[in-house]
Amino acid sequence: MTGAEEQDRPGRPGVAPVPTPRPPGPPRRTRIVLAEVSRRDSPADRTRTELAQQTRVGEALVQGLVRAQLALALRLSLVVLIALGGLPWLFAIAPSVGRLTVLGVNLPWLLLGVASFPFLIAVGWAYVRWAERNEQDFTDLVQRPER
Repeated sequence: MTGAEEQDRPGRPGVAPVPTPRPPGPPRRTRIVLAEVSRRDSPADRTRTELAQQTRVGEALVQGLVRAQLALALRLSLVVLIALGGLPWLFAIAPSVGRLTVLGVNLPWLLLGVASFPFLIAVGWAYVRWAERNEQDFTDLVQRPER
């Protein structure tokens, strides 16, 4: 073997290996992340974090929602109490109204036994609709960006 042939053969002592060419393509990327830049939370994320961690702000937001739901429940309970609880008072104060008959049935029986159920269903439907609106308002408040 000649000297040139010895240099071409790998694994021989004293002979430097020939570097293999890199495959064509873009170079490998190194990602550098700065904590301050990558940690920019939106205000909605901050609010959700405060809710999850039960901070004072999150607690105040949840208490506002609970207060709104309670106020709605009390208002509609008052409507039911006045409407259905007021009928016996009406019949006691004006006995002539209590003696009226409609289609052969006394008016108190019709109002308390038949008409009260559609009324309660309507109040329940209104409560669910308004409670969902309160919750949607709360969700919009939590997800709204700060101005």
